[in-house]
Amino acid sequence: MLVVKHLRKEYPTPQGSLLILSGINLSLRRGDAACIMGPSGSGKSTLLYILGALEPPTSGTVELDGQNPFGLDERAVAAFRNQQVGFVFQDHCLLPQCSVLENVLTPTLVARSADGFMDRARLLLGQVGLSHRLDHRPAELSGGEKQRVALARALIRQPALLLCDEPTGNLDRQSSDGVASLLMELHQAQQTILVVVTHNAELAARFSLRFEMHEQQLKPLGSPIQTELK
Repeated sequence: MLVVKHLRKEYPTPQGSLLILSGINLSLRRGDAACIMGPSGSGKSTLLYILGALEPPTSGTVELDGQNPFGLDERAVAAFRNQQVGFVFQDHCLLPQCSVLENVLTPTLVARSADGFMDRARLLLGQVGLSHRLDHRPAELSGGEKQRVALARALIRQPALLLCDEPTGNLDRQSSDGVASLLMELHQAQQTILVVVTHNAELAARFSLRFEMHEQQLKPLGSPIQTELK
């Protein structure tokens, strides 16, 4: 379960403190899928990075399955991200010198044991329709194929939380639809907690839980999700 309480984020500037997020409350269970919309600069990506323990909040708490990553030391929080969180960004962020299979296996390099990861990587690449591309390099793939590799990589360690920042933002209509369908299918199969930031209204329409960032706060858009925590 992901529980966010009274989250606040400020950045210091020469003109004073710049408020990005204020009073964010959110509760999501395994199997929930939520999307966050809003204009550029509204704080959507900042919230996503905090949820993924890439950036600390100014105040408030974030807990995933009862664990607060910001109470951990630097090494432990890195392990938390590696094991509990999967990331998919607008730019696929694949390693150009590595094959498709090697890219998917990248998050497993720090694991104490590699048992099962090779089989899982092949399984995931089959699920995203890339079994025939295992030895190809990213330069040999289309934009949609690259994002499918990124999705498989994000799921290789079976994370509790899957975070996607504009996962279809750089894709054409057909590729976008394909990646969106795969994202939802894999999420449902693995019962992750899924949070997606997007400007794509068609992608957002696939979600029953929809939010908008407005005036530093997270507002539900016709969603039954719990957003007020005491």
